Amino acid sequence: QVQLVESGGGLVQAGGSLRLSCAASGSSFSIGPMRWYRQAPGKQRDLVAGITGGGNTNYADSVKGRFTISRDNAKNTMYLQMNSLKPEDTAVYYCNADLYTYWGTKNSWGQGTQVTVSS
Repeated sequence: QVQLVESGGGLVQAGGSLRLSCAASGSSFSIGPMRWYRQAPGKQRDLVAGITGGGNTNYADSVKGRFTISRDNAKNTMYLQMNSLKPEDTAVYYCNADLYTYWGTKNSWGQGTQVTVSS
C-alpha cells in the first residue's frame, strides 16, 4: 500500500519561512501530478500549488511569489518552500498525488501537517 506522509509544519512568526515535505512510500508505484492543499478552521480545503511529473507548476494567487513547489522524483518526495509567511497562511496543509499502481490510478492524500503563523 502506498502512503503519503507530510512533515515540516510548525509554529513560525509572520515573515518567517517553513519547508514542508511529502514523501511517498510503498512498492510498485509511480507518481503523477502532485499538489499541496490547505484547510483553515471553518473553511474549505483549497489548492495551494501543483506540480506535474515534468516539473510544470501552478500556484494559487494568494501564494504566488512567496511559495515554491518542487519535487525530487528519485526520492518520491515533494516540497513546499514557504517564505514571507502571513497569519492567513495558518492552516492544515495536505499533500495530494495521483499514484499509478498495478491496480490502476489512485488519488491519495496525506494526513496533513499544521502550519501556524503568529502575528
